[in-house]
Amino acid sequence: MDYSRRGGPTVLRILLGAQLRRLREERGISTDRAGYEIRGSHSKISRMELGRVGFKERDVSDLLTLYGVSDPAERASLLELVKKANAPAWWHRYGDVLPSWFEVYLGLEEAASLLRTYEVQFVPGLLQTEDYAEAVVRLGYSDASDEEVERRVQLRTTRQRRFASPGAPTLWAVLDEAVVRRPVGGYDVMRRQVEHLIAMSELPNVTLQIVPFGAGGHAAAGGPFTILRFAEPDLSDIVYLEQLTSALYLDKPTDVDTYVRVMNELSIKALHPRTTRRLLLELLDGV
Repeated sequence: MDYSRRGGPTVLRILLGAQLRRLREERGISTDRAGYEIRGSHSKISRMELGRVGFKERDVSDLLTLYGVSDPAERASLLELVKKANAPAWWHRYGDVLPSWFEVYLGLEEAASLLRTYEVQFVPGLLQTEDYAEAVVRLGYSDASDEEVERRVQLRTTRQRRFASPGAPTLWAVLDEAVVRRPVGGYDVMRRQVEHLIAMSELPNVTLQIVPFGAGGHAAAGGPFTILRFAEPDLSDIVYLEQLTSALYLDKPTDVDTYVRVMNELSIKALHPRTTRRLLLELLDGV
C-alpha cells in the first residue's frame, strides 16, 4: 500500500481513518470494543475514522493487532502513515492567523484534483489579487494590525501558487454578477482584479463563468459553497460551506449529490466562459 504521493496531513488522516474503519468492519468489531482496546471511547474511534483528530502510533498499533493485521509490511505501511499524518503542513507557520476549522479545508484543497466553487459576494480567494485580498481581509478583520493583515494576504497568495504550477488542479469558478460589479477596495483595485480574472481564465486548468442578473433566481440562492474532488479513490467528494466563525464539511452522498446537481444547474444558467470573458472586458471600460 503506497501512500507516498498522497496529499497533506489532513488527507492522510482521512485515508488512514478510512483504512482503520474498513479493517474494523471486516472483522465485525464495534466502535465500543475498539475504543476500549485503546483506552478510549467509541466517539474517539469515530473521530479517528473520520480523520478529524491526530493519531498516536501506539493506538494504531493496538487497533491493527485487534483487527488481525499481522503482515509486517502492511503494519509498517500504516504506521509510517501515522508519522506523515501527524507532520506539520506548510500552513503551520500561519497558525497565529489561521482558525483551526480552516486548517482542515487547506489540507483538502491541497489534495484536491478538482475544485468547483460558487461565490455570491467576493472573488474566490484563489483568484484574488493582493490588493483585493487585503481589502477583503480588512472588511472581515477591521481591528487587525497591518502585520496581521499582511500575513493573512500572504497565506492566500501562497495557496494560489499551486494553481499556476505544473500539475495544478482544475479550478471551476462560478460567480454571481454582483461579485464583479461590487468595487471592493475601490475602483482601481477592482479594475486590476477584473484584469486578473481575465488572465486567470486563460489558464488551461481554470474555468470561469458568471451568472448574470438576467438569469433570475436559482437553486443556489442560499449562499456560496465549494465542492472538492480527489484523484484518490478512497476519498469521496466533500462540500465545504464557510460561515463567519466556523465551517461545515459535508461528505454524505445525498448531501454531495444535491450540491453537485445545484452546481451543474448553475453552470448551465451561467454565461459560457467565452461570453464571461467578453463581459469582463466590457466591465473594464466602466471600472
